[in-house]
Amino acid sequence: MRFAFGKSAAAGMTLAAMFAAPAFAKDCDRACLENWAETYLDALVDNDPAAAMLADDVRFTANGQRLAIGDGVWRTVQAKGDYRLVVADVPAQQVAFMTTFIEDGPTPDGVGNAMAVRLKIEDGRIAEIEQRELREPEAYDRYVTMGQPRPALTEAVPADERMSRRDLIEGANLYFAGIQQNDGKGDYSFLDNCWRNTNGRFSTRRPGSMDDGTPDPGLEAGTAGEATCQSQFESGMLHFVSRIRDRRFVAVDEERGLVFVMAFFDHFAGDTRTFDLPDGTEVTMGPTEPWTWSIAEIFKVEQDGIHEVEAYELRRPYGMISGWTSWDDAMSDHIQNATGVPLD
Repeated sequence: MRFAFGKSAAAGMTLAAMFAAPAFAKDCDRACLENWAETYLDALVDNDPAAAMLADDVRFTANGQRLAIGDGVWRTVQAKGDYRLVVADVPAQQVAFMTTFIEDGPTPDGVGNAMAVRLKIEDGRIAEIEQRELREPEAYDRYVTMGQPRPALTEAVPADERMSRRDLIEGANLYFAGIQQNDGKGDYSFLDNCWRNTNGRFSTRRPGSMDDGTPDPGLEAGTAGEATCQSQFESGMLHFVSRIRDRRFVAVDEERGLVFVMAFFDHFAGDTRTFDLPDGTEVTMGPTEPWTWSIAEIFKVEQDGIHEVEAYELRRPYGMISGWTSWDDAMSDHIQNATGVPLD
C-alpha cells in the first residue's frame, strides 16, 4: 500500500529531501546507536558531561528550552529506569528513544518520571540533544507495571514486507491528519489490532484482553479502552484538536517499521469546542482554555496501516515550540523530514 501525502505535507518535505545523507551516515550501526542511548543516560546519572562524549558545539534543549550542558536534568537524575523503546536510524545517525528515570524528589529514593530523547551523532560525538520530559509519577508507575514495550514494537519486519522511508513517514502522518479537526470521515488507516498507549495507559484496544489472554495492566476499569484506534477516530470526538503543527519526523527504522515524531497539538478552545459528530449530533467538549500538548510519538507502520502507537503527552503553554524550528515554521503546517536522509 502506498500512502498519499496532502499538498502541504509534500511541499514541507521537499526541501529536506534535497539534502543528501552525511558522509559518515553508516559509521554507527544499530547496536552502536542503541549504545549511545545508554552512554548518554549513564552520563546523566553520573552528572558527568565528559562521559557522554559530546561535540564541542553540542546543542541541548529540554521541553523546547535551550540549556547549557550540565543544567536541568543533569543536576537531578538519580538512576535509569528499566523501560526503554529505541528507534535507531542508521542512515541519519540519529537515535530517538522513550525511557523512564528516577529524579530527585521529596524522599531519598526520588521520584519516577519519563522522557523522550533524540541524539544526533556526528564524527563519534553527540552533536544534538533534544528532550521532552514527562514529569508524571503515575505514568512511571504504569511503565513499571508494563515492564517492557509491546513485542511488536521491537520485532523486525520480514524483509519482503518492509516499507520505504517515505511510505513509513507518510503512513505515520495519516494519524496526525486524521486527528486535526477530526470529523469521523477521514482516511485513518489503522489495522484492526492497533494498540495505542499514551503515558503508559492503553487508551485503545480490541475488546477483551491482551493478545495472550492476560489482563491489560495499563488499562483502568471504566475507561474508553474497549474502543479501537479506528472507532475512536470515526467517533469524530477529536475535533477539538484544532491544529497539529511542527511535525518533525526525527528517526525512521525501516527494519522494524518504526517512525519517531515530535509535534504539537494546539487547542484553540472558545467556539471550537462546539461541533457536530458524524451522525449530526452537536456536542460541546474539550479544553476550556487555550493550551498545547507537546507530543513525542512512535508508530509501528505496516503495509496496510498503523499497528502500534506509543506516545508521551506533556501539557505545555499554548503556542510552545520545539527549539529546533523557526517560529514561522513552528506555527504553520510545516512538516519536516528531520532525519536529513532523502526519501527517494
